[in-house]
Amino acid sequence: MTSMAAMRSFRRDPSVTARELPKGTVRRVLGIARPYRRELSWFLVLVVGSSLIGVITPLLAGDIINRIASLQGSAGDIVRIALVIAGLAVVDAAIALGNRWYSSRIGEGVIYDLRSQVFEHVQRMPVAFFTRTQTGALVSRVNNDVIGAQQAFTSTLSGVVSNVIGLVLTAGVMFSLSWQITLLSLVMVPLFVLPARRIGKRLQEITRESYALNASMNATMTERFNVAGALLVKLFGRPAVEAEAFRGRAARVRDIGVLSAMYGRTFFTALTLVAALATALVYGLGGTLAFNGSLSPGDVVALALLLSRLYGPLTALSNVRVDVMSAMVSFDRVFEVLDLPPMIREAPDAVPIPDGDRSIEFESVSFSYPAASDVSLPSLEEVSLPEHGGPTAVLHDVSFRVEPGRLVALVGHSGAGKSTIANLVPRLYDVTGGTIRVGGVDVRQATLASLRDTIGVVSQDAHLFHDTIRANLLYARPDATDEQLWAALTGARIAALVGSLPDGLDTVVGDRGYRLSGGEKQRLAIARVLLKAPAVVILDEATAHLDSESEVAVQHALDTALAGRTSLVIAHRLSTIRSADQILVVDDGRIVESGTHTELLALGGRYSELYRTQFADGERRTVPAA
Repeated sequence: MTSMAAMRSFRRDPSVTARELPKGTVRRVLGIARPYRRELSWFLVLVVGSSLIGVITPLLAGDIINRIASLQGSAGDIVRIALVIAGLAVVDAAIALGNRWYSSRIGEGVIYDLRSQVFEHVQRMPVAFFTRTQTGALVSRVNNDVIGAQQAFTSTLSGVVSNVIGLVLTAGVMFSLSWQITLLSLVMVPLFVLPARRIGKRLQEITRESYALNASMNATMTERFNVAGALLVKLFGRPAVEAEAFRGRAARVRDIGVLSAMYGRTFFTALTLVAALATALVYGLGGTLAFNGSLSPGDVVALALLLSRLYGPLTALSNVRVDVMSAMVSFDRVFEVLDLPPMIREAPDAVPIPDGDRSIEFESVSFSYPAASDVSLPSLEEVSLPEHGGPTAVLHDVSFRVEPGRLVALVGHSGAGKSTIANLVPRLYDVTGGTIRVGGVDVRQATLASLRDTIGVVSQDAHLFHDTIRANLLYARPDATDEQLWAALTGARIAALVGSLPDGLDTVVGDRGYRLSGGEKQRLAIARVLLKAPAVVILDEATAHLDSESEVAVQHALDTALAGRTSLVIAHRLSTIRSADQILVVDDGRIVESGTHTELLALGGRYSELYRTQFADGERRTVPAA
């Protein structure tokens, strides 16, 4: 192990050794290594070969010195030994390349396997997981912890094996040449290791602070460089204050970088100084023994060369437990995510939703949002507080039926449970009681693919990827032709706008679609649903935050999207409510009234109150715009 690797070893936080790893972690790590056992075998063989060459070369150099000093043999013998040394150097170079090849194959393969597994697993997690999890912490698991885990198979494994073999061989050869010099050399080891540990402890503190400062600086940049954050700063922020605050963080990062560099240089200087003192000891004591005839000149040279291979392994192995545990903890953090079971899973005997009947039926449905311990990990949440009292019930004994091709509107005050009802149909969450059926099939017994294909959703905050209009549309139907794309855009009343853009379908919409207005984003989202052509459409207040002109355009697009489809609409506009075949009034997680607009007004109950306080005012405001 090089001195740089030794310094990294000291910089790792030894507190990881106090962490209790779950049982079976080592067995799972070996399971990940199983596909690479042939590469690992060759990798270890090459490491052993490199260690042997490192010991043989100084002995051959000492043999040359002895031959020269005693004038034994011929010049040809010396040339042949020199050629052997050169040949070993070539072989060692080839071994180094082979080592690099195998370590890259193993390391990158492990990174690929773990990242793929984590990404695929996270994609199966319920929405509740993402509402609690800090995105940066999750991304860190996929990047930093995966890389930390793969180091167990490359730097840590090769370092331990090569250091152990190199140390045993070097110490054995040195003792065979001169036990006195070897013992004196080992006595000097504490002169380096003990101060290095002090430096290492300080480096750990500096490293932790550096990571925290860098994270804070990166978080500031991420928030300010995001479109929404940039808008907020421009509208409410003070650029001079923002710049000054950032300069303060950046200056601290700069200062701690200088401090870290100086401690690192102190480490290298100490290692170099002790090695130089030990070499001087070898030459001084070895030279004296050589003059006395108890040691040959070649042995003195061999001891000096071997000494340089003694301190590095000793230093690295003194902290090997931290190295191994650091890698194991990284594995454990990855396994922690992989072991969190998805709450929404396809039943083993799942069946596809049949063609024909596209009804939606709620039968005595109750629902409580899951507890944090069921859907997330405290380590993935920046702020994680214990929950008391358990999950709170949100829906109570909800029953209704939406006939195929009919439109049912959900109305009620904010927090009444309308969005929760809508989210249960596509199985973003599972009910805690009762049954939801789509096309006569319990959604928990339906295949996830058929449920996804049957239901289309347009939410009030339509999300667009930072990609082209074409790519965002094809996300719903990858095999769609340009004609089908334009047909969907026409149905969504946005074809003219897209056609007027210089790049047309290849126009990049920007981060979260911020290059488009709210109404344009919603109409693109509707075009995406039209392209998907689902039999069931759910609208979650799709026009809630639009101005009157955009609302009219989106409403025309929605008329096309809902035509002939079973529709469940969370409504806040009177025009949508009046066109509904049935209105369900939701209050405190219950259906308290049901009927048409006229019937419910005549009833004079909760709907009549909502009409007077919300919908009638909305109608008066939209009359001038119309």
